[in-house]
Amino acid sequence: MSALKEKYQNEVAPGLREEFGYKSSMQTPRLEKIVLNMGLGEAIANPKVIDTGVYTLTRISGQKPMVTKSKQAISNFKLRADQPIGVMVTLRGARMYEFLERLIVAAIPRIRDFKGVSGKAFDGHGNYTLGVKENLIFPEIDYDQVEQVKGLNISIVTTAGSDAEGKSLLRRLGMPFRN
Repeated sequence: MSALKEKYQNEVAPGLREEFGYKSSMQTPRLEKIVLNMGLGEAIANPKVIDTGVYTLTRISGQKPMVTKSKQAISNFKLRADQPIGVMVTLRGARMYEFLERLIVAAIPRIRDFKGVSGKAFDGHGNYTLGVKENLIFPEIDYDQVEQVKGLNISIVTTAGSDAEGKSLLRRLGMPFRN
């Protein structure tokens, strides 16, 4: 069991029950899944970009990503339907906790001029989305093998009912919010 999951069970869940006054342990917010998404619009002109995206997300997540395809054709972007335009991976269980721990401990502190992540990126249902401009902040990515720096979106889905509950859960897990 990862250290973050143990921290959740031993410290975070009891603290949340006390803070919000839950009667049942099943009411306590918990992490459901983490979705990593990389939009690769350049893949329209250069299909090899998808391969580098798959390689990058595989290194970061430890799991093979799924290639996402366009749903409809958009002539202004020279995009046809069913054309590969991105990669995504969904993490659950042990891999999810392990990734979140690496994100908080190793990756986020490597962001240049870092003052904390925004506390306003919640969706109203307790889910948090974080945009990363450079995938080089992850220690698994070898700087010499990167041809072009890409960004990715990290969506942390929780069972929390409100943004306050979700923010409290992530703050107790160690997410460095600035506000």
